[in-house]
Amino acid sequence: MHYIRLFTLLAALLLPLHALAAEPADNSTKGLFVVITNPDPMTQMMALVLSIQTVAQEKSVQILLCGPGGDLAIKESKEVVFKPLNKSPQMLLNDLIEKGVPVEICPLYLPNNEKSEADLISGVSVAKPPVVAEKLRAEGIKLFTF
Repeated sequence: MHYIRLFTLLAALLLPLHALAAEPADNSTKGLFVVITNPDPMTQMMALVLSIQTVAQEKSVQILLCGPGGDLAIKESKEVVFKPLNKSPQMLLNDLIEKGVPVEICPLYLPNNEKSEADLISGVSVAKPPVVAEKLRAEGIKLFTF
């Protein structure tokens, strides 16, 4: 009898979670502003996988790479390939650039890492703080940080 009560209680607690999961997505979001600062390749990969899924759902994505996240934009940076996609974060970043996603690097990154714009992969530009601030305030844009 104790197990039946426990099962009933668990079912009652989980039922509202299932109902929430079934709700339709909020379509008022126009897109994401994704900031990647984390040095961990798996975290970077997940940020980029979610960015690709957002683009596939016809929402806008903008990416800003700062701190160790800026390493993704450097030519010949170390790549880690992840299963099941058999791709690296750099490969996904290039895929997003090819899809027209704007990718910028923090303006502090290059001079503080003894790099120049010539060290950046094609399609990455240096961010301008006033423009970034404006993009972050745009209606319908959600900030996503990794």
